[in-house]
Amino acid sequence: MLKPAARASSALIACEHCGIVHQRHALQSGETALCSRCGTVLWKHSRLTLSGWLALTLTALIVFAIANLHPVVSMKVQGMSRAATLVDALAMTWRHQYWGVAIMTGLAGFLIPLVQLLLLSWMLAFLAVGRRPPAFGYLSRLVRAVIPWSMVPVFLLGVLVAVVKLAGMASVAPEPGLWAFGVLCILQTLLNRLDGATLWHEAEARGIVPSLPLHQPAGQALAGCHACGQVQAVSSHGHAPACARCGAAMHHRKPDHLKRTWALLIAAAILYVPANVYPVMHIQSVFGDSAHTILGGVVELWRLGSWDIATIVFIASVVVPITKLVLLAMLAWYVQRRDPAYLWQRTRLYEIVEFIGQWSMLDVFVVILLTALAHFPGLSEISAGMGAGAFGMVVILTMLAAMSFDPRSGWDHAEPSNTPDAGIACPEAPPAASTSFRKEHV
Repeated sequence: MLKPAARASSALIACEHCGIVHQRHALQSGETALCSRCGTVLWKHSRLTLSGWLALTLTALIVFAIANLHPVVSMKVQGMSRAATLVDALAMTWRHQYWGVAIMTGLAGFLIPLVQLLLLSWMLAFLAVGRRPPAFGYLSRLVRAVIPWSMVPVFLLGVLVAVVKLAGMASVAPEPGLWAFGVLCILQTLLNRLDGATLWHEAEARGIVPSLPLHQPAGQALAGCHACGQVQAVSSHGHAPACARCGAAMHHRKPDHLKRTWALLIAAAILYVPANVYPVMHIQSVFGDSAHTILGGVVELWRLGSWDIATIVFIASVVVPITKLVLLAMLAWYVQRRDPAYLWQRTRLYEIVEFIGQWSMLDVFVVILLTALAHFPGLSEISAGMGAGAFGMVVILTMLAAMSFDPRSGWDHAEPSNTPDAGIACPEAPPAASTSFRKEHV
């Protein structure tokens, strides 16, 4: 095995969940590289070339335009009809002066997905012809930042829930925008694999950006750049000014991550109370006025016979937020106590928190869709309530808490028995040794 100072940095990859450095090797079709220490997926084999990814991104942009220019669903009641696009729903919510709800859903369902597609199109267009994109470092960091906040799949599920809620009141029919959002959901799920590190690796493999040599002075540890994946030496007691390749700020571990995580969790827990006490929507009809909380909406769906949709809403709006709060608090508590127990299991729990983070926004999307569709002045009107804004903030704060938490800090106190490869030299204990990964066929 080569010494760290002699290795090519392009041949190394650092696990984001435990910090250990691995030697990167080529994968065959259907193979996935897993961290040999914590089991995290490091990278997957891709059959698409840069030109293929560009074609997929441009297709997603076209589908995005279709999805937002055409109504997603239409509603007919007593000879009157109404169809709504996502933009219509946002505009209606804004006119009702629930600006916070309109901004949150507008960013997550429209602006951020559009920005992600435009950024990928711009960078892939240059990479596909063998050129480095202008501002590559900044744009790749921006792509990584927006991926968790792009919630097209959540909006699509919100449309289905809204349709079920309205089906008992009027005639509801799907429109072309709904099918376009279904296709967009699939395309964006595929494109989420193109984060900043993947783009930089593809560019480096094609000689578009240089492969930087790795130097590890005594007393320094190896760490991977969160933006471009470049493995380089940093001080374990401070941070390097910037990544040598993309210019992103480099840290051996996220500074003060426990303080930020606890602060965000406490704020989310406080807001979770009004999110459930106050109504998420108000309904005005010829039969009178009513207000519905999150649990009230679940009960109503169950009474209508839609127990499957009621279960989905209950899981997304009640189980998921509570699960995120409890799991993140537990993970932070273990790290704060420097407890090395159950590290592999804690890593899996953190992956679950990351995966379920955005799905709690389901109820907020349902509310804005109902606001746009059931707007029949004099007959029925639906508007967002204070609970919707509070609940949206709970989702945002818990996602920020998960992003602030550094799971690598738990592995800093790992005992040899906690890793499948006893005797591995951890990257925080120089000189750091790279280790082989595990391959898995999918």
